[in-house]
Amino acid sequence: EAKYKARVLGKGPPASPGAAVGQIVFTPEEAEQFKAKGGACILVRAETSPEDVGGMHAAEGVLTQRGGMTSHAAVVARGWGKTCITGCAALKVDDNAKTLEIGGKTLRTGDWISLNGNTGEVIDGKETLAPPSISGDLSTFMSWVDERRKIKVFTNADTPEDAAEARRNGAEGIGLVRTEHMFFASDERLKAVRQMIMAETVEARRAALDRLLPFQRSDFEGIFTAMSGLPVTIRLLDPPLHEFLPTGEMTDVVEMLASESGVSKEKVL
Repeated sequence: EAKYKARVLGKGPPASPGAAVGQIVFTPEEAEQFKAKGGACILVRAETSPEDVGGMHAAEGVLTQRGGMTSHAAVVARGWGKTCITGCAALKVDDNAKTLEIGGKTLRTGDWISLNGNTGEVIDGKETLAPPSISGDLSTFMSWVDERRKIKVFTNADTPEDAAEARRNGAEGIGLVRTEHMFFASDERLKAVRQMIMAETVEARRAALDRLLPFQRSDFEGIFTAMSGLPVTIRLLDPPLHEFLPTGEMTDVVEMLASESGVSKEKVL
């Protein structure tokens, strides 16, 4: 039995496996600041939306009060291989006070917590992490599989890092690169996509696309390098446009889109 069991504060659906340890932050901006300073953080949200992707990417793990196995947080975190626990019923997040309540405790920005993404457990304090590896019985079993299998195993990968990790684990190609997921990697990319969506002219739309081009070119070069000549299937774009737009009160959404896109509020509406 794990030694930390006495310090488990709560439990939620294990939306993305793995383990993560970090200091609590409540906004994506705080997460990115932690990352820039070399720190490790856990992004805690009532629920996530596209505006949070920069912070989700910067954080070691994600914990949400609401959501499930198919929520925004779960889907994005699994795509990145990032530990995530969603819909933790015992969790109460107060964004204004920058506090969370769970397991009879009140925790604040900077407090340490640990996430077990395999069991969905939220643990008080700073646990020691061990790097994952394929070893023991699983390693033996996989060697038997390699001897007998008649099909190749491909992976889904949307970033050079994902592709490199897949190769280390024996993938023989990429079955699908979901290019729209590349746009969630930073706020800068996300804003460019929103500008493309809201563009009033062909020229404005082209300008937004031109800002995305260097990011995509760099990502594809990294993916092709990691796969070293193995097959890569690319989905050019599957644009569920609502996923790129802000969420929240209508007035706030309109103001944000108008500000980012340089168009009037009336045009946004």
